[in-house]
Parts: sequence; C-alpha cells; structure tokens
Amino acid sequence: MSVRSFLFACAWAVCPSTLSAADLSLSLGGDEDLAETLTNASLLVQVQGDGASTRRDLVAAAQADYRRLLAVLWDAGYFGPTVSITVDGVEAAALPTVGGTGPVSGVAINVTPGPIFLFGQAKIGPIPPGTELPEGFAPGERAGTSILRETASAGVEAWRGRGHAKAELASQDIQADHRATQLNADLTLAPGPKLSYGAVTVEGNEDVDTDHLLRIVDLRQGRVFDPEEVRASARRLQRTGAFRSVSIVEGEEILAGDQLPMKVQVVERLPRRFGAGAEVGTTEGLSLSAFWLHRNLTGHADSLRVEGAVEGIGGDSGDEDLSIGFAYNRPATFNPETDLFVTGQIERLDQETFSSNSAELVVGARRIVSDEFQYSYALAYERSRVTDAFGTRTFNIFSIPLEAQYDRRNDPLNPTDGYYVEAGLEPFHGFTTAGSGLRFTADLRGYQHFGAEDQTVLAARLQLGSVVGPNLSDVPADDLFFSGGGGTVRGQPFQDLGVTLPSGRVVGARSFVGLSTEVRQQITDTIGLVGFVDAGRISEGSDWSDGQSHVGAGLGVRYNTGIGPIRVDVGLPVSGPGSNTGLELYIGIGQAF
Repeated sequence: MSVRSFLFACAWAVCPSTLSAADLSLSLGGDEDLAETLTNASLLVQVQGDGASTRRDLVAAAQADYRRLLAVLWDAGYFGPTVSITVDGVEAAALPTVGGTGPVSGVAINVTPGPIFLFGQAKIGPIPPGTELPEGFAPGERAGTSILRETASAGVEAWRGRGHAKAELASQDIQADHRATQLNADLTLAPGPKLSYGAVTVEGNEDVDTDHLLRIVDLRQGRVFDPEEVRASARRLQRTGAFRSVSIVEGEEILAGDQLPMKVQVVERLPRRFGAGAEVGTTEGLSLSAFWLHRNLTGHADSLRVEGAVEGIGGDSGDEDLSIGFAYNRPATFNPETDLFVTGQIERLDQETFSSNSAELVVGARRIVSDEFQYSYALAYERSRVTDAFGTRTFNIFSIPLEAQYDRRNDPLNPTDGYYVEAGLEPFHGFTTAGSGLRFTADLRGYQHFGAEDQTVLAARLQLGSVVGPNLSDVPADDLFFSGGGGTVRGQPFQDLGVTLPSGRVVGARSFVGLSTEVRQQITDTIGLVGFVDAGRISEGSDWSDGQSHVGAGLGVRYNTGIGPIRVDVGLPVSGPGSNTGLELYIGIGQAF
C-alpha cells in the first residue's frame, strides 16, 4: 500500500460522513514514518475523528495545523517545507474563523517536506569543562529542533550541576541556508551566579514535625546548590511512606549573598493501613498473614508495622506455625541517609523434624546509599527452646547481623529485566548449650526479556547458605538449612532434604545451595505461562563439598493484577533420595522469585 493510499484510508476512517476519502490527502514524498507522525499531529484529523463537522470547527482546526505540522517537520530536520491546507479550495489561513456556517464539501492537506537539512555550524557556549553534549549536535549531522532543545538542556543542566541554579538559554542564532540545505546554530547560555541554599520553608505538613522533616531534607543553608542533592532529598521524603506527594521548589528570586530560598511542599498520607495475604502449598498447607501499619507514629515520619502469620494449616509437615512481630523505622536518625530500626518477633514452629519456641529483638541502623543500594548493621539477641533429634535444648545467642541489598529490577512485583542481590553475614556468640560462629546467606536473581514486545522472560535464582564454626547440635534448628518446597525446590515436599543422623532422625544442614530457573511467556495482557526447573543441595559441612541433591520441575500459570501476578504452579520431583512421585501445588501472589 502506498503512503497516499494509507493516508486516504486513515482519513476515511476518522472523517465524518460529510467528507469523502478523496477530500483529505497528504503528500509526503514517500516517508511513511513522517506521514504517520504528521497524521497523529493534525488537529484537523482529530476534530473530524471526534465527530465535529461544523465549518467553524474545521476552519479553526485547519488554521492551527499550520503550526503543528511545521513543528513536526522542523523537529525532523525539514526546514524548507511547503504546507497547504485548503477548505473548499480556499487556503485556510485566509479564511475568517468566525464567518459562514454553511457545510464543508472538501478539505485538503498537502505537505511537501523538501530536503533534509544538516548542521553547518553547531556551537553552544559557554559550557563547563567536561560537559557531554548530544552526539547529533555537530557539523554534518542531521539537524532538527529536538536536538537543539536537547543540547540547550544539556548545557543548562551542566551549569546547574555546578551550582548555577538560574542558568538559562540567553539567546539563539539559528539560520537556515536553503542553497546548501544546512542549518547554522549558535546557542548562547547565561550561567548566572553560583548559588548556595538559603532558608528552607515547609508547606503542607500537618502531623509531621517540621524540624525533623528538614533534617530528612538536609538542604543546609550556605551549602552550594546541587540539583541531584535536591532530587535525593525528595526521594528520602518519599521513602518514609508518610507523604502522598513531595516537591521541592526553587525560589524565583536570588537573595543577598547569592542565596536561593527553597520550599518543600508535601501532602501527608492517611496514618493507618491494613493488609492481608495468603499462600497455599500441597505439603506446606495454607499460610495466612495480616499486618497493621501506623505511619508517622511519633510525628517524626516514623512507622510501626505489626504483623502476624499462621502457616501450615492443613499441611503435612507438622502442626501450625505461629508468629507475631513488629518493625519500627525512624528515618534520618543518625544522619539524613541512615535510619534507626527496631524489630522483634515471637515465634512457634512445629515442623516434622523439630519444634521450637523463640523470641528475638534486633536494634540496628539502615544506610540507604541510593535507590538501588542499601546496607544495615545491627545488634540482636535471640532466646529459643528447641526439641529435635538431639533432644531438648535452650539457646541464648547474641549476634551482629550485617546485610546488604542491591536492586536493579525494573519491577519488584513482576520483574522482566535487571537483577537483585541480597547478602547477609551474621557473627554470633552462644551461651550455655549454643555454639559460636558465623552464618552466611546470599540470594542472587537475574532477569532477561526476549522476543516480540519482550513477551518472553528468562529468570534465574541462586541461593547460598552456610554456618561456619559450631557443630550441628550447637545451632538452633531454625538456623540450619533444609531443601524442598515453594521457597527452594518446587516439586519436592516441604523441607524434604536434610541431614540424616545414624539414628535415622533428620536435622537441618550447615550448608545449602539452590538454583531455580524459569521461562515466562506472556500469552495475553493478563495471562502468562511458566516452565520451571529447581535444584537444591545440602551438606552437613559448611563448604558445600559433599551432601545430597534433588531436582523438581513443573509448569505454572500467571494472572496479572494491579498488585502483582496471581501464581499457580504444579511441580513434580525429577530426582533425589526417596520415592516421591506426587504432584505439588503452589498458589500465591507475586512471582516465585
């Protein structure tokens, strides 16, 4: 189909019945991409598509189209075009907008783009040393208003990044040489003075303390203006969860001493929130959880989250497990980027291989380095009473948990690209029956999309864990490692793989390595299919050198919702000790990893 025929067909589809397909035409020299862009930019086409066909509407739209179509052509590098828009054979620019009310029998849009212009001269200045300009702003490159805007913006932002907050484009000398089909551009910037922050005021906060809000923002008066620092301040406020919207506005006027006043505008969220979740596994049974969240608990943008869970309802791995805990977070406690957190939990576990009652308290600091990277350090104390193959013991353990996270996923709920890394290192000292040593864990996940419209995603996950130092009998059972179930190897029963003692009893291992792979294929906007293979290996030692392995595989369905995909997976054991032959079913919200 030719460009002209394509556009005639478009016109027929969008125009009211008072105009025929031949009455609306575009002559664009065979450039289909440009034709589509011009068609989308035309207000006349849009007005007709909306069903408006009065003469006044059509003439007004036609007159507006001159500027709209020229903007598209100049943006693409066509600086010598001819644009003609006629209504009943008369050029629309010559018609009065308010005038006749008779019907319109014909409208024609004719565009001759002319030649593409290249840059003859491409200058911008002054700019700071080391400024990176767009590659297309150079002699011999294709000209266009978009590259001019990008170049001016790059120059202005370079000055702003060096403290010149009021930098602007002062003038531009742009000349089109039609004989040489060249565009000569000379952009002049006005950096303005180097500024520092002036007084910072706050608007919109009702319950959050102003002084602590300013501590989170941390735009100290007298410090040199930095736009990235301003953006980081806004992100810190948003991360607290206390505000529905945040904006930091620069003052219009420069004050004495080259100081720039700043204004923080916020809208607070409702203070309380409730939530619940559920997950089902064939051997794990039904798991239910609920939480209550209080934002801005003490007026310092701090939060308290209380959460409870019941797991293993109707499962085959022992009686129900119960837990209740809290997590308190106070932003900007030690410095603007470092929060205070306090967590506590009481838990009762009744597994097939052990049972335990425990209580834990953790106090620490979390440093948020960037949107992707954060780390934390803490002091923790845990007391537990455990009954397993070694008998009944009481453990008192003091530890120093160290954790780090690096998250480059494009969507935490349903990632299709990027990677995620989480690692933990926990030196611990045990009293009475508990041993002392080091516990290490790591979780690495990667995602890559392929195919038309990125409908196919390959996902992989590597899990590592090791306890170094004490014997198996000197470590609480829930700090050891098992393999099998929805979180490790789907298709194998929950915690099916452990260390078998000479007595025949099974306990957890001192080391674990797990590998999970998935192929995710999107079928429709809401339905996706998944194929997966999981493998796990546990070892009585701490170096993963020996031990037992098992593998599971299966298929799954995903139904995308606004809060993440609903997940249904069916797995089968592939290999491993024992004679497991049954299906394992897993239902939950969110991807498996």
